[in-house]
Amino acid sequence: MLKNIFHNRPIESKKGKIEKIEQKTPSLLKLTEIHIKDFSELVEKKLRSKETLKQWKATQKKISEFLKFEFKVDDLNLSEIEYSFAQRLYKYLTVKRNQVLKDAAAMKQIKNLKQILNIAEANLWITKNPIEKFKCGSEEPEIIPLEIFEVEKIWRKKLSIERLAKVRDAFIFQCFTGFAYQDIYNLSKEHIMYVGSDKEPWLVKERGKTKVTEMVPILPIITELIEKYKDHPYCKVNDRLIPVNSNFRYNSYLKELSDICGVGKPLNSHLARHTFADMMLNVLHFPLEDVSKMLGHKNIRTTQRYARVKKSRIGKKMNEAKSILFEDNGELKKALQQT
Repeated sequence: MLKNIFHNRPIESKKGKIEKIEQKTPSLLKLTEIHIKDFSELVEKKLRSKETLKQWKATQKKISEFLKFEFKVDDLNLSEIEYSFAQRLYKYLTVKRNQVLKDAAAMKQIKNLKQILNIAEANLWITKNPIEKFKCGSEEPEIIPLEIFEVEKIWRKKLSIERLAKVRDAFIFQCFTGFAYQDIYNLSKEHIMYVGSDKEPWLVKERGKTKVTEMVPILPIITELIEKYKDHPYCKVNDRLIPVNSNFRYNSYLKELSDICGVGKPLNSHLARHTFADMMLNVLHFPLEDVSKMLGHKNIRTTQRYARVKKSRIGKKMNEAKSILFEDNGELKKALQQT
């Protein structure tokens, strides 16, 4: 049977002949289209995220742009792809494209391409992934979270433009829950749960990206926002806790909000998430494990990227240590010397 497969002949079995199914090798964009179709079916079954599906479609679009720009073709055979393809794609995305991408974003596109070619290798459409050894490591820029006074400044700003007021409220909602954009976009009343004997209200939801349950106690400022929008037409029709624009408009309006509030740094939905983590760790001194659960991370190593320990936190802890170890005059406590 193996010999027949090797020579592309019909396979013989005890039950008779089983014809080998011929699989035509797809082109690069055709393979990407197949993957997107398969991924869409998983999204329909709620096994994958809609936002991740959007990212795959964006990758397909960028590969198509690159082929037209670099090779002057609409598509490419998988056999024509070499290691240099990844290098040239990276240069196109970061240097030559009209709207260039930052290093991390460009590397993400190449990671997606690498995954597509892994599928081709698994299906024996190519003998080996030609860009497998291309390193997609990237220095992740440190995201400096907002200080509490900056969050307060945004919250208390009087805004006469309704669309900016709604965007501000959604951003503040993120700052005090740590929920990502797609998770606050889909929040409904069913995600409010009452915990413990005191029936404290919590937001409990499966995170769209990781499918890990994230759970956060509802703080007073969040209660105020939920109450504010409970009769909003959009929220009533769509069963949402808060009205949120599309991702593109949301982040565009946040940049406008930053200028109006005079924050001095660009606002985006991911910054709000980092700000929440910073408040939990450095202001309220939650353990890293607890913050990881609230953020819906799969493992604590991901949370460590958010853990920017401030000097004030170290100073406070050190002052507590001094009171335990030393007398007021600076002498080591005698009880400790005896032990």
